[in-house]
Amino acid sequence: MADIGTPTTDASLTGLMVRLQTGVPGGSPGLLGLLLLLVAGFSVAVPGFASTGTLQSFMQQLPLLGLLSLAMLMPLITGGLNLAIIATTNQCALLMVFVMRTLLPADPGGLTVVGVILLAMLAGIALCLVIGLLTGALVAYTGVHPILVTLGTKSLIDGISIFLTRGQAQSGLPEAFARVGNAALGGVPVGFLVLIACGLLMGLVLRRTPFGISCAMIGSNIEATRYSAIDTRRVLVGVYTLSSLMCFVAALVSLAIFNSASADYAQSYLLVTILAAVLGGVDPFGGFGKVSGLMIALAILQVISSGFNQFGVSPYLTAAIWGLVLIAVMTVQTIRPYLGAFGRPR
Repeated sequence: MADIGTPTTDASLTGLMVRLQTGVPGGSPGLLGLLLLLVAGFSVAVPGFASTGTLQSFMQQLPLLGLLSLAMLMPLITGGLNLAIIATTNQCALLMVFVMRTLLPADPGGLTVVGVILLAMLAGIALCLVIGLLTGALVAYTGVHPILVTLGTKSLIDGISIFLTRGQAQSGLPEAFARVGNAALGGVPVGFLVLIACGLLMGLVLRRTPFGISCAMIGSNIEATRYSAIDTRRVLVGVYTLSSLMCFVAALVSLAIFNSASADYAQSYLLVTILAAVLGGVDPFGGFGKVSGLMIALAILQVISSGFNQFGVSPYLTAAIWGLVLIAVMTVQTIRPYLGAFGRPR
């Protein structure tokens, strides 16, 4: 790869493209083996772990964290971060609750309910678009690091949400919304199907479109990408806009789960989304990452959480174990090149 500040040659650009297509070697198979090992271990150690009830609980608890992790994935691949995903999701949910509660009459008919729900969803999409475009523009055109930009965005959104609601949860959703959100198709919760669909779509965008490849190139070397005739600013605006749109989907799932909205919901998930991405093989410095690895990492974290929960372990200790897993993964990634060099003959 060319040095920063110098144009890339055709050969170096071709090499970069090949690496982006193949991704980080050896990621998903090892994670899949770890997942199977954990499932087998908990099935032996915890009576009733390998049951339909555990599987149902798994599919019900994973969608919200999974969608938020997908919202974090794309900024991470570009070498950035979006610390405002939870705040955006909660404010979007609050706006949709406000619209539904305000416009829904006392004795609404079926078509009226559907119309109000659609209006609320349009309002939520519009809000997420505005937040994403503004965040992306600040990252792309000011040169300020995404951590600082999104930290400021998060504080602004949280402050507005708490001020308008006085920190109270907002309820009053129509029953039809809750029924659809908590429905199941063939025994599989709708929220889980939404997560799978969004994961497949994002995987196609990242691996099979010029936009997705440009995201990885920016994360690998933004200066070299500029010299490759790619409008990096436009790509970055698109990245944070898509990240915010994923927050809209997460807001829908959140409303279905909690049947209400609050500025405080899912705040503990922010660091877990980063943990899942790094555990799934996403380079924390940008450039590489796969949706498949992220999904397996999410499954690993959920299996650990479910297993220790059935053991009666405190959720606070589970969070500490997740942090230990992150430290272990980062340590292995750091020392792996040295282990490979040590094993090669001189």
